[in-house]
Amino acid sequence: MHEQTIAKVIIEDANKCGVVKAVTVEVGDLGHLPAHEMEEVLKTLTDWDVKVVRKKATVKCSCGFVGEPVIVEKGHDHNVFRCPKCNALMPEILDGDKIILKDVEVE
Repeated sequence: MHEQTIAKVIIEDANKCGVVKAVTVEVGDLGHLPAHEMEEVLKTLTDWDVKVVRKKATVKCSCGFVGEPVIVEKGHDHNVFRCPKCNALMPEILDGDKIILKDVEVE
């Protein structure tokens, strides 16, 4: 049900723009939902053309590494990831952990 809560916020925000025909949503690799789940729920709840764009995650590790982590496990509302340089678990997330409404096409 968590995905429906997130989708409803996106739908409300998009509807503020007018009569919606299409949306583009950016889903970070470390977001609360996998991109395919976000796309599926939006298509189920609306008749819009839904485009989901993947955003790669960026992390910063205490070893000095800054870049894309290795995602060990991606579940519903949780992620386990590590530094590819030193294998430390759960380095600081800099980007790619959000789900964002990027574009709305209206009639």
